[in-house]
Parts: sequence; C-alpha cells; structure tokens
Amino acid sequence: MSKLPNVTTSIFSVMSQMAKEHNAINLSQGFPNFPVDERLKNLAAKWSKEEIHQYLPMAGFLPLLEKIATLTNKSYGRKVNPLTEILITAGATEGIFASIQALVKPNEEVIILDPSYDCYETPILLCNAIPKRINLNADFTPNWEVISATMNAKTRMIIINNPHNPSGKIWTENDFLQLEKLLDLYPNLLVLSDEVYEFITFENKHKSVNQREKLKDKSIIVSSVGKSFHITGWKIGYLIAPEQLMIEIKKVHQFLVFSVNSLAQYAINDYMDVVDIAELGGFYQQKRDFFRNLMQDTKFDLLPCEGSYFQIASYKAISDENDLEFTKRLLTEFGVATIPLSPFYADANQTQCIRFCFAKEETMLIEATDRLLKL
Repeated sequence: MSKLPNVTTSIFSVMSQMAKEHNAINLSQGFPNFPVDERLKNLAAKWSKEEIHQYLPMAGFLPLLEKIATLTNKSYGRKVNPLTEILITAGATEGIFASIQALVKPNEEVIILDPSYDCYETPILLCNAIPKRINLNADFTPNWEVISATMNAKTRMIIINNPHNPSGKIWTENDFLQLEKLLDLYPNLLVLSDEVYEFITFENKHKSVNQREKLKDKSIIVSSVGKSFHITGWKIGYLIAPEQLMIEIKKVHQFLVFSVNSLAQYAINDYMDVVDIAELGGFYQQKRDFFRNLMQDTKFDLLPCEGSYFQIASYKAISDENDLEFTKRLLTEFGVATIPLSPFYADANQTQCIRFCFAKEETMLIEATDRLLKL
C-alpha cells in the first residue's frame, strides 16, 4: 500500500517529456539553458585532477561554510556561526525535506501558501503530519486573515517562499510584520523560508528572514547555489538556522546523504572569490525585460514579475480552457512548453494563468514568442 497514494509524476517532468516528444521549445522547467561561467567550469576541471574525491565533513567544506557566512553578513548584516548554523545540502529540496522531517511531529500542522512548489507537502505527509494549504490572494500576496484563522496550538510550521515561485512576487515589510505577530501569538511556531531566488530580484530588493530579529531564531532559511550560479544539476544548496534547530536537522541530513559532493564544494568555494553575486539581479532583469518586450504583441496579459526567473501570463483573452488543456494545446499545436498554475494548488484553482521560464538564451525566447504570436 502506497505511503503517498496521491503523488504522481510532477507537472514539470510531464511537460518537459512532452516537449521532447513534440520537439517543442521548453519554457516550462525552471533551469537556465545558457552556458555556465567558464571560470566555474575551469575550477571544476582543476579540482577534478586533485585528490579531493572522498567524503567531506557532514555539515560541509569548512572554507565554503565560512564563505557563506561572509556572504550572509555582507548581504543581510547577519553574523552566523559557520560551524553550527550553516549546513550544505544536496540541493534546496534535500534541505527542505531534512528540515521538515527533523522538526515536525505526527499530527502537527504545517501551513503551505498556494500556489506552492511541489516538494513542500510530501515530507509533511511522510511525518504523518497535516498540511494546511491556504491560497494566496489573486495578486499572490499572503491572505493574513485566513492564515491567522487557520493557526492553532497544533500549528508547528509555516512555509514561505520569497521571491515566490511561480509568481515572482516578493514580500513587503507589512508581510513580515504580520508573520512576526503570529510568532508572538504562537511561540512554538517555526518558519521555513524558501529563499532560493534571493539574489534574483529587480526593482525592489529582496527582504530576507535573515534581516528580521524577531524571526531568525525561529526560522530555517533555504538557499540554492544551483539557482544563483546557474548550475541546477550540481544540486548544491544550504540552510541557515539557529544551532538548536540545526542540531536536529543534521541528524536527518546525515542519514539522507551524509555529506554533499566534494568536487562541487571545492569548485564553488573558489568561485565565490571571483564572482560578484550582486550582479545576478541585473543579469536576469535584462532577460525579463527582453522577454516581456517580445511578449507585448501577443494576446497574453503579463502579470508583474518582481523576482525569480519566471513570468506569469494570463490567457483569458485567448481561451476559456482550463490551464492543463490550454498548456497541452499550446505545446502540441504551437510548439511551446509552459507550466499551468493549477498543479501548484491543492484545490487545482483555475486562474487562467500559465508560467514561462525566461532563463533561456535570447534566440530561444525569440523563437518561442514568434510561435506565440500565431495564437
């Protein structure tokens, strides 16, 4: 009997497989298709010839932990102890899984804000805990009235995603104030803050839980080296959490993967000496603006994109189909793969919106929008 009877192949895998079968342009799955920085590839090649291929310490390569501590202080003004408050993970997904498994007990409740990434709910179910999924407002802002009404003594965790996938929305000061009020009311509440797109924001800069004095001692912050450096296949992420929480997370982490890829950690450690991560937002803002400009002559209505490398578009002016039907027709008849939003919702909410990934080469974006103009 299945422990996860309702879990099927993810929509991301489905659409990417269909894109291959129909030779479609794939703007669905969230990964860049442009070359990785030559400096990083050269560092990986250099270290591959050295004798660094055995296990690293369970928590991570100490020089890399120290670099992350320095980056966190520089970016957010937070001093973290690299020995006790940072953990290198096998991608952000493993960090999320380990955190929930370590900190959530059976029958406790975890709030998820929909539309949400599909890796949040499964570890909750495997804990025999209860996911409480709450829809965001139509503009993808948190509905604090509903969130507050859902909270109770059994609520152990709230998972937030900022910048948000799929909408690209970033949190405001008021959102953080409302969350801090909840922690005052429920002292056992923990925050799992998924900030994997933290360095990909545009006009308004990212606000991190790392900057919130009232939150950081009750929070686990999830980051992604794979997202930041366009190396999603390396599957390298990291967590920042206070020592008392990190002790418990490490207990799970050591039996999931024990330690993370040694070659990748050595290369990334050196790369952080030469890369300017502050340039990342500008790099992706150019791609966002390029794609939005190309899309102006289509029939899609583009929603605001404040961060991440995703663009939400409404197709209300084009069709009244549900989003699954529309995206499949868009793929099979016009050769462009996108992602419907309804799989991000527990109630399969129909917003008549779809998600494009614009982290692609310009020629690919041009070809895709040329096809979309035929709608």
